[in-house]
Amino acid sequence: MKNFRFGFIIMLVAFGCSKREVPHYSISRLVKSDTASKLTVNINGRLSQVDLLSIASKIKADSSALPNLLLCYLLPGHNDKNTGDNNFYATAKYPDKNLVTMQDTLKDPDGNVVRLKITGLTSQVAKHLLGLNPKEVTGKNILGRFVDDYNQTVIIPFTEPDDPKKELYILELDTAGKVVSATVPMRDNKDGVEKLIVTHRGDYCTLKDSVLTQYSIDDMGLPYNSIKSGI
Repeated sequence: MKNFRFGFIIMLVAFGCSKREVPHYSISRLVKSDTASKLTVNINGRLSQVDLLSIASKIKADSSALPNLLLCYLLPGHNDKNTGDNNFYATAKYPDKNLVTMQDTLKDPDGNVVRLKITGLTSQVAKHLLGLNPKEVTGKNILGRFVDDYNQTVIIPFTEPDDPKKELYILELDTAGKVVSATVPMRDNKDGVEKLIVTHRGDYCTLKDSVLTQYSIDDMGLPYNSIKSGI
């Protein structure tokens, strides 16, 4: 009887220690400095706090030799070399134990204190934006729907189906479905790259392979943001 009870307890422990599910991710870049070991973590979509912490815990366990770990989560279509301040979907910082304060109440699944900041929109808000279908785009050739996390808008470029000139229009909507900007960009095909100039000062964007890349005229050809359609 004792042996049966012991075996039953072992079975309960085994069922209680099921393997933790970690969403798919990949690491594309490591930058070391005196203050942080910065890792760019590529994720497939918009994840919850629980999923982001699960990834952080796995990376920390696999990267114990890296001090002051800083994880920067990147959505598909985004480039880690963009110049914008809000390029990352989220960041997770493991503070030095000597710097932990009473405000540091969040912990990863392994019990490590972590400071997680999610700057991107949730999947629910993004789904709502992507589902907006105003009358202005009804019957048009839509070239993609691009969620701008920083401005909390969706950008919809489109053409008229019967327009021989294939004039391009760009509509931007907020979460209430209100049009916040409507642009007819000037096209510039210099150097084999079609630039869609959207401001009088020369700011522009490009549209290729379902990725909308945005440039400021001040950034010497480096993009400040890039967005993949439908995410």
